[in-house]
Amino acid sequence: MSEDLTELTAVSPVDGRYGRLTAGLRQHCSEYGLMRYRVQVEVNWLLMLASEPGIRELPEFNDRQIIAVEKIASDFSHGSAQRIKQFEATTNHDVKAVEYFVKE
Repeated sequence: MSEDLTELTAVSPVDGRYGRLTAGLRQHCSEYGLMRYRVQVEVNWLLMLASEPGIRELPEFNDRQIIAVEKIASDFSHGSAQRIKQFEATTNHDVKAVEYFVKE
C-alpha cells in the first residue's frame, strides 16, 4: 500500500509536522540532493583526472568536452536522479550508480 506523505505517514516529524518549515532543505538533504552533490563531485574528479598528464588512460579534454562534462552536473534534474535509481537497481550500490550515470 502506497501512502501519500502527510504528517501521519512521514518517517519523521521533520518531513511531517515540520515539513512546511524544512521544505527548503529537501533540495540539499534529500536523496535527490545527495545524488546531485555526488554527481558534482564525480564530475569534478573526472575533470581533475583528465587534466593530469600522468594519467595516460584518460586523455586531456578539449574545451567542448569540458563544457559537456560540466553540463552533466549543472543540468542535474529529477529525471537524472531517476536514471541513477535505475542504475542502482542493477548495481545495488548508490555511488557506483552515480559513476554509471556520469559515464553514460
